[in-house]
Amino acid sequence: MLITETSSCKACIYRHLLFGSLNDEEYNLVNKSRKEIFFKKGKKIKLEGEKFTSFFYLRKGLVKLYKTDNMGKDHILSINKPGDFITLLHVFSTDNYQYNIAAIEDTLVCEVELSVLKELIKTNGEFALNIVFRMGKIADNVIASRFGQAKLQVKGKIATIILFFSDQVYRKKRFRMPVTRREIGELISMSTENVIRTLSEFKKDNIVKFEGKEIIILDYNRLVMISKAG
Repeated sequence: MLITETSSCKACIYRHLLFGSLNDEEYNLVNKSRKEIFFKKGKKIKLEGEKFTSFFYLRKGLVKLYKTDNMGKDHILSINKPGDFITLLHVFSTDNYQYNIAAIEDTLVCEVELSVLKELIKTNGEFALNIVFRMGKIADNVIASRFGQAKLQVKGKIATIILFFSDQVYRKKRFRMPVTRREIGELISMSTENVIRTLSEFKKDNIVKFEGKEIIILDYNRLVMISKAG
């Protein structure tokens, strides 16, 4: 669904993350080529194999990047939050999406035509360097996340996910869990049964408790210790 929530790129709270070096003419170029698109929770945003013709970043909500194997099982590559440039690594690498993207909350993205982005890269050196810097940061974060997760046992992995939502997404210790037990398993390559069992142990040990679909962190420090120790 197309909407207009932000009057121009200059009014965007995330413009400094990537577009801060643009002059007025360049801002107008981006502004003319952009679209704000709203996706309901559960809606697929992009499909693997689809032509990559635009760049977009997340303004509101949460999305998951995932691949589906030959057996029909999904494997979540990452969960992205507002301010993330979720397609930036594709700018120079490929003509087609290598993964699926779906909204796990009601989500608003800003989409910019890829041709405009590449034109700015050619003509604005500072902007081009910022693109390269952001791509490097994303790659570093992916490597660090995957390496860190690989070292952990199931308790450490689930503790890390809970802390991600608490510290980086909602910034509070009580929140509505946006992913299912199955999706947690898809993210950490564990069975749904293992996830359910581990969360039950956390509850029994008074580390967390559940009220409906909300999770409440009771012992934050212990959760951090489990996340670090695995």
